[in-house]
Amino acid sequence: MGGYIRNLEREYELIAKSQPIFDKPRSKNSVYQLNDNFYMFWFRFVARHMYMIEIGTNARLLELVKRDWDVFSGLALERYFRQKFAESGKWTRIGRWWNRKGENEIDIVAEDELDKRALFVEVKRKSSRASLSDLDRKIEEFRHATGRFGRYTVERTIKSLEDM
Repeated sequence: MGGYIRNLEREYELIAKSQPIFDKPRSKNSVYQLNDNFYMFWFRFVARHMYMIEIGTNARLLELVKRDWDVFSGLALERYFRQKFAESGKWTRIGRWWNRKGENEIDIVAEDELDKRALFVEVKRKSSRASLSDLDRKIEEFRHATGRFGRYTVERTIKSLEDM
């Protein structure tokens, strides 16, 4: 199985291994994700519900897509902002963080080792659905779990569709 996963990751670049930023390299707290939004959509909505297409209930499938669209597009939006932060050239490390139980996740953690700055970002489709106090709680858990950014200038923000 490992050879197939390695090919999908390295040769075809269809999947990527993701683990919490600052986690140990061989951590078991990692996941594989599809790299391409088209494939994400395909496997989430089309392949999984092929039986609906086969019997011609396309209208019902469309209802299902509309129902789950916010979650799917939220993940794509997180990827968009991570890429934008990476392209800005202002950060030396960018990633995500989640605790071992998977209960608390910080969508973007950006570090600038040169200027000793850290940025924590919560990404939501609508900014009104995010709360800085929730993000502050997650940041404290992050700091407790990783021991990072003690002497850094720490910033936090919320990004949404309006910020694109």
